[in-house]
Amino acid sequence: MDEITQDKCRELRGMLAQAGYAVFFGGAGVSTDSGLVDFRSQKRGLYNRPSEYSASPEEMLTPKFYEENPEEFFDFYRTKLLNLAAPPNSVHYALAEMERAGVIKCVITQNADNLHQRAGSENVIDIHGNVYINTCEGCGRRFPPEAVADCPGVPRCGVCGGVIRPGILLFGEVPDMKLAMAAIREINRSDLLIAGGTSLKVSSAPRLLDRYRGKLVIINDEPTPYDSRADLVINAGISEVFARIWP
Repeated sequence: MDEITQDKCRELRGMLAQAGYAVFFGGAGVSTDSGLVDFRSQKRGLYNRPSEYSASPEEMLTPKFYEENPEEFFDFYRTKLLNLAAPPNSVHYALAEMERAGVIKCVITQNADNLHQRAGSENVIDIHGNVYINTCEGCGRRFPPEAVADCPGVPRCGVCGGVIRPGILLFGEVPDMKLAMAAIREINRSDLLIAGGTSLKVSSAPRLLDRYRGKLVIINDEPTPYDSRADLVINAGISEVFARIWP
């Protein structure tokens, strides 16, 4: 890490110390050190890799593809997205410690991997769903993620035969309004919002950030559309930055 980036990390430490209500807004880059893929980065993003399937990853994660090609959807979901063995990493643990210390009040995540909760964070808003919540489309019964992960083909409810739908938000779907409103309330309360490991290109980002008027810090190893609006931009890996700002 160069001296300029180190200076920015020190500046962020000072901003955290002065903040009355700091909120973290994270994306797929938070979980890459856990072995999970991100979607949009130029270097390793899933959308920038050749597809092994009949459609692009972005198209496969739509309601239309899910409904018309369920077997291929679930093969892609298990192979590329669902990794129940992935452990929380240093950023997840740091955020949980920061919450216990009162430094971070809430984590809003675009990830559905449940790693923030497994690391110990309690006030987490999963605006794009959670792989640990799986629901039968026929009778509404809930299932653990293993019911999807360990089932060949299309997972079905043993009671009614309905498809077990993973609890993730597909592209074009509207986020759960209760979760969206909770995220908006937290962001509106905050005087410091740290956006980390996210391209800020997914539709949930502008919905949440466009009216935010507090201090904004962006931590991402690639530029984002919100860099010009941020009070501080740190172009570095998020795990490197958190190693400098906490403890």
